Amino acid sequence: MPSQLTGTVALVTGASSGIGAATASRLAEQGASVALVARRKDRLEALAAEIEQAGGTALVVAADITDRLQAEDAVQRVIERYGRLDTLVNNAGLMLLGPVVGADVEQWDRMIAVNVQGLLYTTRAALPHLLKAAEQDPRQVADIVNIGSYAGRVASKGFGVYNVTKFGVHAFTESLRQEVTQRHVRVGVLEPGAVESELGTHNKPEVRGELIDPFFEGTEVLAAEDIADGVAYMVTRPRHASVGELWIMPTEQA
Repeated sequence: MPSQLTGTVALVTGASSGIGAATASRLAEQGASVALVARRKDRLEALAAEIEQAGGTALVVAADITDRLQAEDAVQRVIERYGRLDTLVNNAGLMLLGPVVGADVEQWDRMIAVNVQGLLYTTRAALPHLLKAAEQDPRQVADIVNIGSYAGRVASKGFGVYNVTKFGVHAFTESLRQEVTQRHVRVGVLEPGAVESELGTHNKPEVRGELIDPFFEGTEVLAAEDIADGVAYMVTRPRHASVGELWIMPTEQA
């Protein structure tokens, strides 16, 4: 019996680790051919080998999506290889925390570039192909899933600019949903709470000690696979059903 995504193609950004890698594997298990997009080519190649060994199909696309031309080229490489694009998962993200007073503005620029601009560039490049796929077999529907965050719902001290980016992802998702969902391109945001991943490791030790480590040490947090399951749920709904927002939290996170 064919899997639910057989005959479709998915592109996952930030696929070299964590939620992105788990999501790519999960969509491949569901039958999709998966394009793995991130900067770390060696990790993408290792993941592609795992997917193919399990019977799936994967394409490695090493790209920095904060560069508009690279984001556009990544989408074009998928189209050249597979001839279509049915699912886009905008997962690439960066979380650099700390006070606004005396902040390193370069960190702000990096977060905005990855979390907002990269998502916008990739989405813009993918939309014509998603709209086309939504008119075709096998499913006559296409999906965009943007990985937001609990920080896109609740602002916290020390999270200010990260909050800005994730609130923005939520707003953009809803606006785009209203624009294209009646053309059967479903657009939704998945907002995780705390997840065991590399996301917090890019912060300075003193920031981690104050804002990250104490919570993770005292809470049973989510695994990347929990979020991958959520993405798979969203994109495998029947054509007439659209999940605009999915919020997945650790049970112990208030």
